[in-house]
Amino acid sequence: MQSISGENSATAATGSPCDDCDIRDLAICGALRAEEVQRLTGILSSVELAAGDPIVDEGEAADYVYTLTTGAVRLYKLLADGRRSVTGFLFPGDFLGVSHRDAYGFGAEAITPVTLCRFPRSKLEALLKEIPTLEHRLFARASEEMTLMQEQIVLLGRKTAAERVASFFRGLSARQVKRHLPANPVSVPMTRTDIADYLGLTTETVSRTITQLKKKKLISVEHGSRVRIEDEEQLDELAEAL
Repeated sequence: MQSISGENSATAATGSPCDDCDIRDLAICGALRAEEVQRLTGILSSVELAAGDPIVDEGEAADYVYTLTTGAVRLYKLLADGRRSVTGFLFPGDFLGVSHRDAYGFGAEAITPVTLCRFPRSKLEALLKEIPTLEHRLFARASEEMTLMQEQIVLLGRKTAAERVASFFRGLSARQVKRHLPANPVSVPMTRTDIADYLGLTTETVSRTITQLKKKKLISVEHGSRVRIEDEEQLDELAEAL
């Protein structure tokens, strides 16, 4: 399926998406002055996608970068045998597509309906040279992504299934707080197969582990793909175990 970077895809909305943006303080434009925001707005288009739609394809020319403004996105890599490995999840305020390579090293697709700000890479790179604040903001976001990658390495290499699932829920909760949302309950828009791929487990193991956490009264599962953390202290201890 062709991603929105292809010629016959995304439809740009009219008007400035910065006017009523709820996550501006989280995005790369958050620290910019009004005139700098206007220059950034001049090179962006707003893109709306349905759940399941591709955003970028692994190996595709990295011509665009994106800021996610609503919804959730999965990142993945395709293995040599055709299997998919989920490498991360993005939420409003997260940046997508920054790379020193000429091609995307991953695929990305919408988990839920999403809205993104799309920037031509060449024009954004030119602005980075002219607006130091924008460059610093982007560097800070890249550093945050590196920290998440390091945490993921520890999670996959050192933790049990229960510790991985507990860490996952606590991580989602922390990211909600960052987006000015309540820490509890935790919204879990991805499937258990997505979670399993991300945690290096089988879907059956994830389901069994969630059931065990429910029996221990550490969590409860609510309607609308939400998980309520019932015992924060015990879940924290499990998540932080090494």
